[in-house]
Amino acid sequence: MSRPDSEEPVPLLTKEEQDRETKIEDLDVEANSAAAANPRGQNLDHEYSIPSTVKFAWLGTYFFFSLALTLYNKFVLGTFHFPWLLTFLHASFASMGTYAMMHLGYFKLSRLGRRENLALLAFSALFTANIAVSNLSLAMVSVPFYQTMRMLCPIFTILIFRVYYGRSYSQMTYLSLLPLIIGAAMTTAGEMSFTDAGFLLTILGVVLAAVKTVVTNRFMTGSLALPPVEFLMRMSPLAALQALACATATGEVSGFHQLMTSGEIHVPSAIASLTGNGFLAFLLNISSFNTNKLAGALTMTVCGNLKQCLTVALGIFLFNVTVDVLNGAGMAVTMVGAAIYSKAELDNKKKKQESQYKPVPQGSRD
Repeated sequence: MSRPDSEEPVPLLTKEEQDRETKIEDLDVEANSAAAANPRGQNLDHEYSIPSTVKFAWLGTYFFFSLALTLYNKFVLGTFHFPWLLTFLHASFASMGTYAMMHLGYFKLSRLGRRENLALLAFSALFTANIAVSNLSLAMVSVPFYQTMRMLCPIFTILIFRVYYGRSYSQMTYLSLLPLIIGAAMTTAGEMSFTDAGFLLTILGVVLAAVKTVVTNRFMTGSLALPPVEFLMRMSPLAALQALACATATGEVSGFHQLMTSGEIHVPSAIASLTGNGFLAFLLNISSFNTNKLAGALTMTVCGNLKQCLTVALGIFLFNVTVDVLNGAGMAVTMVGAAIYSKAELDNKKKKQESQYKPVPQGSRD
């Protein structure tokens, strides 16, 4: 009689294979437990999974467009003293540009719930509050003091990651921040004058800038993981409306209208200049958001310090800006700090990859 069809007998595992299976299951349970216990820390090390060539390429574009916009404002918009309207212009161009990119098929919108949309609204308010506090503090402190205090942004960025996300960095990364901050402060050193309220507002502005940079990174690398262009498209219309409201409340709209109708400026040339500025700001925003996602929030704040030194260096050649020995030494110290930070981040990436891809020891066979 033929034996009825049945399942193939499961081969017995050797003791060594059973131990290996048990270890793998234990590791999976530990990983899942850690993820559940610390959902805020999800994908914190995203930047270490990005090839260095890609990160340096985006960092290069960020520096290029940032310095280009600074020079553009210096050459073309030297008399445009309407910061809120300028923010409205930049956010509007970002909104229109990303909307056009979506219709051209560069990306598709993700489906977001009420909670995610409220988070985007809160972020746009944070964006506007950061600008408002910066503008208020600038009226109460000297420019050198304001720039020097802004150099502390990497410190607050690290504090946010450590306190809120429980993330740590290598000792070399911490040490590299000293020459970066001290050197950048030496580069922008000048007359230090401030009021008590100005000092508090400046510190608040630095904290808000660090929070904004970290939150931007978490929107694009955390559980939501929005593409940079989509995140920019969703945030920019809200920021534009808030900036326009602030411009109206502060009298910038009426002041701009009077300037355009006064006959002191050539209207077509002014419109062309503002259009060029808005388009360049749109390219900078695309570069900035991508760089933040790929290089990390801390690297973005470090780049802010380095950009200050590069701006001063360009001013020496283009605008005949004079610097003393302290400023020149500050630029050199900052460059050294940037080199140390880059080396530390490359080492961190190597260690991260080695810890993730350890070879599995193979058992010997008889």
